[in-house]
Amino acid sequence: MIQKSSLNGLHKLITLKVFHVDKLTNSEVFIEFSEKILEEFQLEKVGISVHDFDNKSYTIAICLKESHICIHTWPEFMQLTLDVYLCNYFKDNTETVREIVEKFVEFFEGEIISKHEIFR
Repeated sequence: MIQKSSLNGLHKLITLKVFHVDKLTNSEVFIEFSEKILEEFQLEKVGISVHDFDNKSYTIAICLKESHICIHTWPEFMQLTLDVYLCNYFKDNTETVREIVEKFVEFFEGEIISKHEIFR
């Protein structure tokens, strides 16, 4: 049996159906919202990678001292995938991950198609 240690964290993965395509095609708005999330939860950004595709979809990876937030959008399918992982090195971030994901769901006004929680 694997025991949870202080190094474990929660990795939450969701797929959303989004009815406001503009939120799936504007990476700048996503980045602005994410910056507010980082400030609210006192997370430290160490880098960001953004790629805007020809069809205006985007993929973004925000590298954090605590781990990462990643998103991939598909406006042609009105969907996105979101990946939030925070380790628990200094404190238990389990509920923080859940709250962050919920804030992104609210931001996108999305309908959850699938969700997974992985403790690692």
